[in-house]
Amino acid sequence: MFHVVLVEPEIPQNTGNIARTCAATGCELHLVRPLGFEISDKQLKRAGLDYWHLVKVTVHDSLGEIFEKFPEARFFFFTTKARKTCAEAEYRAGDFLVFGKETRGLPEELLIRHPDECVRIPMIAESRSLNLSNSAAIAVYEGLRQNGFRGLCGEGELHRLKWE
Repeated sequence: MFHVVLVEPEIPQNTGNIARTCAATGCELHLVRPLGFEISDKQLKRAGLDYWHLVKVTVHDSLGEIFEKFPEARFFFFTTKARKTCAEAEYRAGDFLVFGKETRGLPEELLIRHPDECVRIPMIAESRSLNLSNSAAIAVYEGLRQNGFRGLCGEGELHRLKWE
């Protein structure tokens, strides 16, 4: 449905959690070097549990490489500095949801070049930011909601429970 891009992720558990979200939603995961961990990192694998076979992961040397590989794609850059909220953006299948590193976010020069594609997740003024894996999940599910949760299961299994 979407492409989730992590630019220079630093914490393996966050990336593992995001990989699990991508696996559960049919999103592709793109990691931009340098990574703050090895792909074989035990904590990364543990956070993703046994979902790794369900997610397509591609590692890139730069964000520019992604731009070149997908020249017609639409990109949304998640930042606390944006005017527009993530709910105001209109997502389509194939869009790229781009997140920066945990300690610094996305490069300011990138945000300045793409002000109309920058979006934020609303929070109180005193809060610096949300956890990266939580932010990615919020973004993915907002996009899925806008697209009618296309491709996901239509019902749960509550009907199989026996009520006393």
